[in-house]
Amino acid sequence: MIFVELFVMLIVILIAAEVFTNALEHLGEKLGISEGVTGSLFAAVGTALPETSVPLLALLAGTSDAALNEEIGVGAILGAPLMLATLSISLLAFAVLKKRTASGHFHPERTGLKRDLDFFIAAFSFATIALFVPHEVREVRYAIGFVMVMIYFVYIMLTLSASKALVSEGHATEAESPMMLCRLGLPNNMLVVGIQLLIGLGLLIAGAKGFISGIEEAAHILGVSALLLSLLIIPIATELPEKVNSILWIRRGKDTLAFGNITGALVFQGTLLPAIGIMLTPWTPRIEVLAGVVITLLGVIWLRVMIARGQLRVWHVWLNGFLYLVYLSIVLR
Repeated sequence: MIFVELFVMLIVILIAAEVFTNALEHLGEKLGISEGVTGSLFAAVGTALPETSVPLLALLAGTSDAALNEEIGVGAILGAPLMLATLSISLLAFAVLKKRTASGHFHPERTGLKRDLDFFIAAFSFATIALFVPHEVREVRYAIGFVMVMIYFVYIMLTLSASKALVSEGHATEAESPMMLCRLGLPNNMLVVGIQLLIGLGLLIAGAKGFISGIEEAAHILGVSALLLSLLIIPIATELPEKVNSILWIRRGKDTLAFGNITGALVFQGTLLPAIGIMLTPWTPRIEVLAGVVITLLGVIWLRVMIARGQLRVWHVWLNGFLYLVYLSIVLR
């Protein structure tokens, strides 16, 4: 029965992702903004809500077991960027392998992608340093957390300011198909776009929550620890919106939207959520945590180096997927 529930929730997420991305494309087109802003800010933050809610609920309104809440919170906070920087990125290669082959290229808008990766590397480096700051030294931890929040604020400002130039260069967001609600006879205006966005987002959150519930039950049957559950299993469910949205976009040739959805979520989840974890949890370098942080940074740095070289081939992102397998071998040995 539990596996039937998981399958149903997966279908809900797939449908929700299609509804959500369709509305986002129309929103970006109406606002006259670039694909980079649509993918890195709107889509990234919107689809990151399911995984954002897990650590916040665990830390602020979890069980009566504080240690368990902290394990779930830390695992969910670090598991999300780990999944995005490794497995999620590598799935884009499989999505286009038949059409582009392994030696083919991805063509995302480079300046926005580099900005996303640079901000993530900077912020996540602070999160790594904080692992070695004793929990009792609250002033330093709070200072690091504040810096990480400000990094995201500056990132938003720079991303928005770059939009106008990108639109003039031909990177404006363009809707590929009519809006779904308009097929029911509703007008194509901002109100209807907003309604469809809320419907898609609501289905995304509901589907992810249901999937989490089913995964948790299955994991308990297998006897998985709370930290590993949060690091490995919960992100599989909570990152599904990003994976599905990006796969839909990459298959349509919308590389900027596809990569921006993932890298924008990386910046969001590499700044605000770790800042909360640093301030509210022990945030210690346990092997599962330290290995996850290091492998996440390696995955992002590899991607950044390939972009700096001026080309990103399909096979390049397979290394990101390999890094995820390396992490599994470390924590499951």
